[in-house]
Amino acid sequence: MKQSTLKIEEIQAISNGSHGNIFSVLGLHSADINGKEKLVFRAFRPDAESLELIIPSRNNPVSIPRIEGTDLFEYVFPRRKNRFSYQLKITGHTGDTYTLEDAYRFDSLISEFDLQLWGEGNHHHAYRWMGAHPKTVDEVDGVHFVVVAPNADRVSVIGEFNGWDGRTHCMRKHPAQGIWEIFIPHVISGDFYKYEIKSATSDVPFKKSDPYGFFSELRPGTASIVFDSSYKWKDDQWLNKRKKVQADDQPVSIYEIHAGSWKRHTDRDPGFFSYRDLADTLVPYVKELGFTHIELMPIAEHPYDPSWGYQITGYFSPTSRFGNPDDLRFFIDRCHSEGIGVVVDWVPAHFTKDDHGLRRFDGTAFYEHEDPRIGEHKDWGTNIFNFGRTEVMNFLISNAIYWLEEFHIDGLRVDAVASMLYLDYSRDEGEWLPNQYGGRENLEAIHFLRRFNDLVHEYFPGVLTMAEESTSWQGVSRPTSSGGLGFDLKWNMGWMNDTLDYMEKDPIYRRYHQDQLSFSMIYAFTEQFLLPLSHDEVVHMKQSLISKMPGDDWQKFANLRLLYTYMYGHPGKKLLFMGSEFAQWSEWTEANSIDWHLLQWENHKGVQRLVKDLNTIYKKETAMHEIDFNWEGFQWIDISDADNSLLSFIRRGRGHDDFLVFILNFTPTVHYSYKFGVPKPGKYSVLLNSDSEFYGGSNTGPGLVQAVEGAWHSQPANVTIQVPPLAALVLKPEL
Repeated sequence: MKQSTLKIEEIQAISNGSHGNIFSVLGLHSADINGKEKLVFRAFRPDAESLELIIPSRNNPVSIPRIEGTDLFEYVFPRRKNRFSYQLKITGHTGDTYTLEDAYRFDSLISEFDLQLWGEGNHHHAYRWMGAHPKTVDEVDGVHFVVVAPNADRVSVIGEFNGWDGRTHCMRKHPAQGIWEIFIPHVISGDFYKYEIKSATSDVPFKKSDPYGFFSELRPGTASIVFDSSYKWKDDQWLNKRKKVQADDQPVSIYEIHAGSWKRHTDRDPGFFSYRDLADTLVPYVKELGFTHIELMPIAEHPYDPSWGYQITGYFSPTSRFGNPDDLRFFIDRCHSEGIGVVVDWVPAHFTKDDHGLRRFDGTAFYEHEDPRIGEHKDWGTNIFNFGRTEVMNFLISNAIYWLEEFHIDGLRVDAVASMLYLDYSRDEGEWLPNQYGGRENLEAIHFLRRFNDLVHEYFPGVLTMAEESTSWQGVSRPTSSGGLGFDLKWNMGWMNDTLDYMEKDPIYRRYHQDQLSFSMIYAFTEQFLLPLSHDEVVHMKQSLISKMPGDDWQKFANLRLLYTYMYGHPGKKLLFMGSEFAQWSEWTEANSIDWHLLQWENHKGVQRLVKDLNTIYKKETAMHEIDFNWEGFQWIDISDADNSLLSFIRRGRGHDDFLVFILNFTPTVHYSYKFGVPKPGKYSVLLNSDSEFYGGSNTGPGLVQAVEGAWHSQPANVTIQVPPLAALVLKPEL
């Protein structure tokens, strides 16, 4: 035993884990001892009964004395002045001996350029060095850990590799940026870890998962896991054509799924299909039905299944419910090999309050706001990001770039944009704070959304960004250069609400609500819209789509087929939630698979066949997708026949004769000789009849249609046809 060159207060701080600058004392350091410059070695090893230093230039190890009454070991070299490489030879309390590299002999691995970009709030790829990264330094393998916690007094990495002891691997702090780092030798991919944080706001240290962690322990565990990807992508062909495939004039038909309940295994617990299972089953199913894209509801790590992934703790961590990150890469690669794009639901609006997550990460409201009037969503029991902080900007922008770069995602659907735009969102008077100008707009969030869209499109031309935005905010899908938010698409919630409200009405009353169908065209081209029939419409006592439909079973199915045909004919890209494609009766629940057994019945098969054919026609017929965002692609024929609840319109492509005629009958009445105006005389084929017996209908309707000269409905020609009940006809001129 010996006395230390350190003061007793510093020894106590090392021993109790409260030392805030541990790299200044542990490892090798020059020190003034009795007026002479000496080289001092120190190590804090609670796991050691004795400690020796192995030095390559010496034949024998150097025995390092223990400071009496502590786990601190110290040795003053009598002649050496320069630092050197070494190893620790430890004899444990049970007599076992092992050799380790010392984390405190390695210098900082973060570049000054990274620190500068971080401080500016302009680090778009922070995930490349934040978090846990396996590295080889001076021919030593280990993991470099980096985390930001500006208000912490001490941050440590804990895991099985150090007995979860927060005193063993205290991190180096970069004070100007609030960043902490350490390179820990011998830690490998697959090791579990957390950060232990000591803060003036808490009497005891607390433990947090890594905000930049790339893999997480399966719930209910909350540790992060070191992960080193070895995946080799094979989707160059898809990436090279993606910009063209996802252009404004191309078809986008999205199949929205919840990965945990699309299908379930019945012979295992918890029964989830893995990412690789989905690659083998979901991908061929979606290709068979003709959808162009799959949208995954949030797949970032989340602790609570019924949150559906919208209350996140691990923004950089694909949920381990379905496998590891490379399994997800495999799934996306398979999608691309089959020509299917992948959209991921992204949630920058808010985060969960779970203690191991982002909430009060360094003991203060760091990622969120301190004031609950701007820092909490009461509706969801979550925290709101503080978009004004450079650390939050770095975190969220890097996260978006991470999903696109590391997982080759083709689109990000941004959740709850309305809640980000308005400071008074879902708040009563006195429950919110105005911005600096006295307004209700969240200026920092608006800046963030614009920055997000600009950078995504700069780094990944052709990737789609989509906003779930439910208000009349102007310019959501307009360029930021002209004052817009910069999204490619906005969910058309108005169309969805009006259309479903209309379809739920008994046909006898629909004549009084014709405007609910025509109103969407008043604003249809003010934004670039996507038409969603999403998960939100089939949960929380809203009923499934088929159950919303009025009438007996025959009428319900006919109404649903009519709804889908109307959606595909209406300008805008398309989205349909899983189970709706075969008319699931029950509401969706995340706890069970959707009701695949229904496909034993012909009426459910019929709806599925219709969706497949709609996707086929939608992709093949340029008139249905080429001009989605201006009036050149749409023209009403007749919206005035409210008494019969009939609608007719034209969809046009760029070619003069590239058009389709849509005729929709929203009553169960057959019209045997109904006259419609059409753009030109001649023969028209029936491209689709939603009342076909192939889909479960009554097979009413025309075969080949002959149009004759004669102005009608402001068109130069007309047809007189049989219009089937609760059905839609799509007519195409024969050239």
